[in-house]
Amino acid sequence: MEITEATALIEAALPEKRSNTTWADLGCGSGLFTAALSSLVGDESKIYAVDKEFQRTDFPESGIKIEFVKLDFISHPLPFSNLDGILMANSLHYVRDKIPFAEKLKMHLKATGQIIIVEYDTDQSNQWVPYPLSFERLKQFFLANGFKHIEKTGERQSIYRTGKMYACSIRRS
Repeated sequence: MEITEATALIEAALPEKRSNTTWADLGCGSGLFTAALSSLVGDESKIYAVDKEFQRTDFPESGIKIEFVKLDFISHPLPFSNLDGILMANSLHYVRDKIPFAEKLKMHLKATGQIIIVEYDTDQSNQWVPYPLSFERLKQFFLANGFKHIEKTGERQSIYRTGKMYACSIRRS
């Protein structure tokens, strides 16, 4: 996927740029979606790009501060809080115990905070997607765990699977 495709997939989840926001990209990998997010948040914002493996982070210069954090976001406490948003692009499917993980996300978000998820729209696991959540199951899961607003904001064909990928926005209020 190219940066323009990643940006197009998540941009409807952020319809307006807000300056001075703080985000975390959990499971940032190569930083593709971190870079996409950086083009959608306002000036003076900060993004924590989190991955358990060291990643080369050559991000274009902008008014956005991006800080790489080497950390297994599933099993370790997150070293930041009071986030405006959390992005998880192709990383939620690595979380086996999703209920305690949802509580962890809530603890690190502002009450008005947002989660953006990008995932494969399947419930069938494989070696690359061990704990998948189709959009319908994800919606049911987050509604049952205290989130009130779950909206699919983007969709595209997966190049690895016969199905689609979706992007969604999740909020508590």
